Amino acid sequence: MKLLSLCTGLLALIGTPLFIIIAALALIAFHGVGIDLSVVIIEMSRLADTPLLLSLPLFIFAGTMLSESGAPQRLLRLSRALFGWVPGGLAVIALLVCAVFTAFTGATGVTIFALGGLLYPALIADHYPEKFTLGLITTSGSLGLLFPPSVPLILYGVIAETPIDRLFLAGILPGLLMLVLLVLYSMAKSPPLHPEGQAAERATLRTALTAAAWELPLPVIVLGGIYGGIFVASEAAAVTALYVLLVEVAIHRDIAWSRLPRIMVHSMMLFGGILVVLAASMASTNFLIDQQVPMRLFETVRHYISSKYTFLIVLNLFLLVVGVLLDIFSALVLVVPLIVPVAQGYGIDPVHLGIIFLTNLQIGYCTPPVGMSLFLASYRFERPVVELYRATLPFLVILLISLIIITYVPALSLWLVGLVR
Repeated sequence: MKLLSLCTGLLALIGTPLFIIIAALALIAFHGVGIDLSVVIIEMSRLADTPLLLSLPLFIFAGTMLSESGAPQRLLRLSRALFGWVPGGLAVIALLVCAVFTAFTGATGVTIFALGGLLYPALIADHYPEKFTLGLITTSGSLGLLFPPSVPLILYGVIAETPIDRLFLAGILPGLLMLVLLVLYSMAKSPPLHPEGQAAERATLRTALTAAAWELPLPVIVLGGIYGGIFVASEAAAVTALYVLLVEVAIHRDIAWSRLPRIMVHSMMLFGGILVVLAASMASTNFLIDQQVPMRLFETVRHYISSKYTFLIVLNLFLLVVGVLLDIFSALVLVVPLIVPVAQGYGIDPVHLGIIFLTNLQIGYCTPPVGMSLFLASYRFERPVVELYRATLPFLVILLISLIIITYVPALSLWLVGLVR
């Protein structure tokens, strides 16, 4: 048994895929307590019967289609025509477009690569300081994780067995809080307006609105369909994927039919990676529950921390570290099964916990020294990562203030949820 555990540790050190490590640990654990190893396969297959899981590949496909099309450029032109006249207009536009785009694509670095090349030269041309521009785009790379139809929100719901429609509602106000605070900071830091340029942008409003008219209904399809009682989350995902396919392939013709197989393969590879990690994690999670590990962990934590608010401070510090070290999907499947029972012991609502969890992971993406967005932006803009550390610091402070409010004002997450019960 010790030899098997040692071999598993060595596999992790040499970069073996995460799902192999998790599955191996589950097999070793079940073998160690004398349980037939077929239970691991049973738990993995049981995941395929989870209805909520159907929405994941469909939303991922829709997000991949949007990133491969001309949708980012159309949304950027429309936003600039609508908001270019306000102080800090282009910075506000960058935040809004990146938030919407990340909500559909997830925090996979797509936003930085798809929109960074458009936003960076535009912001520099509008006389925004380079340091501010780099910080804004790097931070915006994960902004929007709390807005539906965020894939991490869906994945949290599957793992924590929490209704996804409630999570979609719960993320709206906290997401808007972060967005508004960043918008106010960006407006305060904006260079003077150029009246001639703003007038030209307003003149293009009709053209920009016409060009982006087919993308604008997407949030209405997702939210209006679910909360209007027209369809459930998985059906909303199917309708969204079909709608995006028709718009980008048949109407705008940004994507040729010959490119569809490659896009499908790319999006399903992303889903497949999530699925195998999640399947392996389900087996190990059930072992932990069977051995009452979460309850023993709760008793240990309770012995040292009696206050719910102190626990929330420790939880945030822990999750920030997790967000820095792990990608968001690995963090969800590894940490959520352990944290949810402990948090429930302190009376924390699972929906509120999900918003706290994802807020921390979103901030972790742009937190030094190894936040993923920092390295992606460093590669995309060919700047030293230390320069990105300094550039993102003011934005990071604002996000941390948002985290404190989201953590200690649960009504911000739960108010909309309570209205539709």
